[in-house]
Amino acid sequence: MTGASDLRPVSAVPAAVVWLLLGALVLQIGWRALAPRPTAEARNLPAAPSAMLLQIASLGDPVALAKVLMLWLQAYDNPPGVSIPFLELDYRRVTGWLDRILTLDPAGQYPLLAASRLYGAVPDPRKQRQMLDFVHGKFLEDPDRRWPWLAHAAVMARHRLKDLPRSLRYAQAITERATGAQVPGWARQMRALVLEQAGELEAARALIGALVANGRITDSHELNFLRRELERLEAGSERPRDDAAATGENES
Repeated sequence: MTGASDLRPVSAVPAAVVWLLLGALVLQIGWRALAPRPTAEARNLPAAPSAMLLQIASLGDPVALAKVLMLWLQAYDNPPGVSIPFLELDYRRVTGWLDRILTLDPAGQYPLLAASRLYGAVPDPRKQRQMLDFVHGKFLEDPDRRWPWLAHAAVMARHRLKDLPRSLRYAQAITERATGAQVPGWARQMRALVLEQAGELEAARALIGALVANGRITDSHELNFLRRELERLEAGSERPRDDAAATGENES
């Protein structure tokens, strides 16, 4: 066993070795500083594999695979050291992945939540419509379970797209097709709520609050996402409200 007396001081190391190590360190730091930043191509998002292939890959647990794929897809815009805005993603491929994930877990809510509140929030009307129409199409397959996300889509169409006919069409679909006993009465009155022209914050607060309160959303990722969305909307509304109050005070 080597004792403390066997350890040599740094001063005993030959000067040539010290300078060599320092030179290597400087070269490494310089290379890191001058190396180009990592880049990513948003179009590199691969096309979703077939539903049959995913079922085989799930090894008998399609719900677990669906959750893993959803987390992977949501994180695709942010690999280490790189940022790919959702806006730059190929939305045909995004909807392809969301569709496959729903096929693996038809009872899952996260893909439609992401479509209506995450991918559907990009500042591109064409891509927004693409996402909201995807939600509408999936709603028609299971109205009594998926009405919350079409309700989100109706709010987004009304306030982000300023597309009242589209918003009313989504709201009418909820009224006509989401007729199960578990669907709350206010949801079946979505058309009236849209026509009332309530602000986005009020509409989102009512919808998100109801989803969290009645226990329809149980997945921790979904709950956290909804709470962050509500906090973001509330934070965004504080400044305009304060400015308006200050203006009123000044006028008085």
